Amino acid sequence: MSSTSTAPVTTATLAVPDGRLHYEVRGRGRLVALVAAPMDAGAFAPLADLLAADHTVLTTDPRGINRSLLHDPHQDSTPQLRADDVARLIAHLDAGPAAVLGSSGGAVTVLALAQAHPDRAHTVIAHEPPLIGLLDDREDRFAREDAMITTYLAGDRLGAGRQFLANANIELPEPVVLGMFGGEPAPQAAADEHFQYVHMIRGTTRFQPDVTALRKGPTRVVVGLGEESTGQVCDLTSRALAEALGTAPTMFPGGHIGFVEDPKRFADRLREVLAEG
Repeated sequence: MSSTSTAPVTTATLAVPDGRLHYEVRGRGRLVALVAAPMDAGAFAPLADLLAADHTVLTTDPRGINRSLLHDPHQDSTPQLRADDVARLIAHLDAGPAAVLGSSGGAVTVLALAQAHPDRAHTVIAHEPPLIGLLDDREDRFAREDAMITTYLAGDRLGAGRQFLANANIELPEPVVLGMFGGEPAPQAAADEHFQYVHMIRGTTRFQPDVTALRKGPTRVVVGLGEESTGQVCDLTSRALAEALGTAPTMFPGGHIGFVEDPKRFADRLREVLAEG
């Protein structure tokens, strides 16, 4: 997605050992970082604009996606490497410790951040992490995920998209499915999609959180869940993670990408959650 920002934005890059990260900063105040995977910084622009009224807001393209370039474009993107990136960005801004919201694959990133870099985040909100390894039927879902990637690599983008939705327990009208997966994406979108399928999905869904470390560590860990995600795989994984942590999911408006669907309501809820910490 392209940025539709209305708040003043500082755009820059940060060199890391194996590449260069694109990041954007808005606003003033306590630092909030918004991270996703595979979505880039543009997806968070409306939410970041709202939060910038009373926070410094950091957004970034995850490694290997859009403007965050790797020296080796065939290198896998793991939650641990993405967590290192977020930690470096927070340190670079010298504005931490931060509150960090992670969405989907980014939710797995923030769990890895809390484990490896607890000094960089006082609060992490893992909004709908697709931690399939926490489910009883994980082996079947992993096998279907492998089949989906095989389908994609065989050139059947629509078939892979249908398999993705089925494995995620997401039902969409046929015109929406065709709109998402039926055409030929723009070159950058195609490159990002390929990177996601080949270098990001497996490491993200197979990540095993260190529940003991998360429970005992200094970082507050919140498991976020969309009110409209009932029955979807990320509803199941979020509830499984919350149960393992001895907490309950914290509900947010909308579904898996509620921050895109209704950024105002999502921002209001996020402020409430941060105020509870």
